[in-house]
Amino acid sequence: MTLTRAVLAAVLATAFSAQASDQPYPGTIVLKVDASNTAQQIFRVRESIPAKPGKLTLLYPQWIPGNHGPSGAINQFAGFKVSANGQPLEWTRDPVNIFAFHLTVPKGASGVEVEFEYLSPVEANQGRTTMTNDILGVQWQSVALYPAGYATNKITVQPNLTVPAGWQYGSALEQQARTGDDVAFKPLDLETLVDSPLFAGRYFRRIDLDPGAKIPVHLNVVADSADQLEATPEQIAPHREMVQQAYKLFNSQHYKHYDFLFAISDEFGGIGREHHQSSENGVKLGYFAEWKKYEARRELLSHEFTHSWNGKFRRPAGQAVADFNTPLQNELLWVYEGQTQYWGAVLAARAGLIKPENTRDMIAATAARYDNVKGRDWRAVQDTVNDPIINARRPQGWNNWQRSEDYYSEGELIWLDADTKIRELSGEKKSLNDFAKTFFGVDDGVNVAKPYTFDDVVKALNAVQPYEWAKFLRTRLDGHGPGAPLDGLARAGWKLVYAEKPTDFLKAQEDLSKSANFQYSLGFSVGADGKLEAFQWEGVGFKAGLSGNTTLLAVNGRAYKPELLRAAVTAAKTSKEPINLLVKKGALYQTVALDYHGGLKYPRLERIDGTPDRLEAILQPLK
Repeated sequence: MTLTRAVLAAVLATAFSAQASDQPYPGTIVLKVDASNTAQQIFRVRESIPAKPGKLTLLYPQWIPGNHGPSGAINQFAGFKVSANGQPLEWTRDPVNIFAFHLTVPKGASGVEVEFEYLSPVEANQGRTTMTNDILGVQWQSVALYPAGYATNKITVQPNLTVPAGWQYGSALEQQARTGDDVAFKPLDLETLVDSPLFAGRYFRRIDLDPGAKIPVHLNVVADSADQLEATPEQIAPHREMVQQAYKLFNSQHYKHYDFLFAISDEFGGIGREHHQSSENGVKLGYFAEWKKYEARRELLSHEFTHSWNGKFRRPAGQAVADFNTPLQNELLWVYEGQTQYWGAVLAARAGLIKPENTRDMIAATAARYDNVKGRDWRAVQDTVNDPIINARRPQGWNNWQRSEDYYSEGELIWLDADTKIRELSGEKKSLNDFAKTFFGVDDGVNVAKPYTFDDVVKALNAVQPYEWAKFLRTRLDGHGPGAPLDGLARAGWKLVYAEKPTDFLKAQEDLSKSANFQYSLGFSVGADGKLEAFQWEGVGFKAGLSGNTTLLAVNGRAYKPELLRAAVTAAKTSKEPINLLVKKGALYQTVALDYHGGLKYPRLERIDGTPDRLEAILQPLK
């Protein structure tokens, strides 16, 4: 049997990890990272790694927790040099596992000195920006090598960081000392270090989200300018309430302290990444300064906070691996991410970060999107858990047909289904709140991961409300429709409908993105620059031969404007004439006729008469 290079790499990575000892690694690795070169966006790294004479393999992290795939930035790793007793050592990269480096520690040496650079992206097409003139983010997996053969929670590291002059930082790491701009952190295991990133900035503010609490929670804000840090008491209040609503829901805390790392920037890369005692969060400018305008952004913090319980403390068994070079198994991401997506939306509403009526609009948008996923014909949502490995969030030409990481938001619909089913079966006495308390609320105060399996999830649901939960979940995860799993929405007392005008909230979101949504009428959206995008497979535009990399220039002979195309779609309702579009693809100009007369269609939720409004009950704050 011939193995492909990819298969060989996975086999070899597993082989390295299979040998991982559960014994403590002898000695402490001293890691020094100089992050002061923001002008060129270069991290300079030095490591002192204790080691005995003989063969030594050093690994660069490949499978990054929270990324769900082999996303280690080996392409931005450069300048690798190794020495012992002041003499340079030769090294060789493993011919199959490119994240592994082999070398020999000479006799008489007690360790090796390592140096390299992490070349942070300087342009968007190189990856996410992690350094700007005013903000930097340190993700320790990008600036650390570690010895193969040991579990990462058995390798002790003493991290050190040099920040730009005068900058302040936020992190779950505990400071040991600071001298000027050189910060020394207390020694800890490598697994916890990688799970404890850092944001630093020229402009920095720390907001206490649980004043007087024994277990502190802080919002550490960095921004492009000082004015973006200004938050009123009325704006801070719902963030504090979000913390309290999470405690009432999960009935536990699994951290010694928690730090939101929050960047408000048009230059620093946007992010939402979970960690056990912190989270990385990045949004565009205006979060506080234009508070009413950016309401939809406020779900990010509640989502990532939920992950402290779901994904970090309770995590799928296939995600509880020995090191960062063992492949992750993603089959339960619809719990890890799907239920977190659900609780993120619910907590944001309960805390007042997002108005309940606007949460309904966001659910309507989600329901419409997944109810029109043509790719469901060939690909069940369960298979989308593999997308972080298959695609790593690269743009897709036909997302509606290919599908992507649908386990997030379609998973949200599945958990709404489960919540309303529990409420219905129990006569409103039980809900998914009870599942959260029993499943995530165990072992209060313990911050060591507690893995779970599919059977554990089913057992916990049955403990709350007996039912055929295994069949319930598998039917929704493995099914092909037609349409999205919307039974929970109906059981909540609402149905998905389409109107000729968008709701005010969804219209505001469309305006913010500077796009025009015609997905449920013409079968595509139009971006700010006139580019056609988000095609519905076998939709009106698709059947007319349109595709991506196409720019809309004119509608019925007049230069394109969103309002002009909307008017044309409306006028076509009472006309037999097609809508004529002038488009440009590459060097080719052509006129495309859309024979569509169904009018504009925008999703919204409508109450089902005579049914209980369980959605209102779900979004009510817990007492």
